[in-house]
Amino acid sequence: MPDYTALNFDLEGGVATITLNRPEAANALNIDLARDLMHASIQCDEDPGIRAVVLTGAGRFFCAGGDLKSFSAQGEAMPGHLKEVTTYLHAGVSRFTRMNAPLIGSINGVAAGAGMSLACSCDIVLAAESARFTMAYTRAGLTPDGSSTYFLSRTVGLKKALDLTLTNRMLSAQEAEAIGLVSRVVADDSRAQETADLAAQLAQGATLALGAAKRLLHDGWTGTLETQMELETRAIADASRTHDAREGIAAFMEKRDPIFEGR
Repeated sequence: MPDYTALNFDLEGGVATITLNRPEAANALNIDLARDLMHASIQCDEDPGIRAVVLTGAGRFFCAGGDLKSFSAQGEAMPGHLKEVTTYLHAGVSRFTRMNAPLIGSINGVAAGAGMSLACSCDIVLAAESARFTMAYTRAGLTPDGSSTYFLSRTVGLKKALDLTLTNRMLSAQEAEAIGLVSRVVADDSRAQETADLAAQLAQGATLALGAAKRLLHDGWTGTLETQMELETRAIADASRTHDAREGIAAFMEKRDPIFEGR
């Protein structure tokens, strides 16, 4: 396992829990956290025993965005430093998006800037009732990163994405759910348990099929109808070769619950 310095990585029952762990800095994203996220994404992608992933934050915040203090300390070297930070961050987001295991964002507080971008990139987002969301970038004279200019408009529509990006207005968890940014709003005191229950449910799923379905949905934004249908054909044919497909079909025919093994 990599030597993580800015996040905690726990694995139990096929569920990897990644906890952003800079509570003293509101889990703000610096170069160490960005690098750790990249390595965590590789670990999740490489280990077939990881069948669901949870991303959350330690303390009161999910992630307050980029660590502007650490960025400012770079002085004239800040542009190059940001290129390195985003190289790690973007590699992590890309791999989390393309891996087989579903990624659950368990939002326990404010998700601002890069924190909101990370939330946008998750497959399923559970938000505590007290969670809040804001793009925040342009308030600091910066532009979005971390995939939000890809995922946000696809999730909420272009006009709403422009509104959120240009005004930086703060969304409550309920408002975020209403526009489709959040999958479910849950009570603060039940968020952790509901996250664990959902992760356990997904970890028992047909992991290879879940991953292929994720990739099909993402590819569908840019492919033509005929291209996308050919990708669907190839994916379902490939899925039919797996143990889980044989088990799923047999369980349906036998009127029982399937027991998937992620292979």
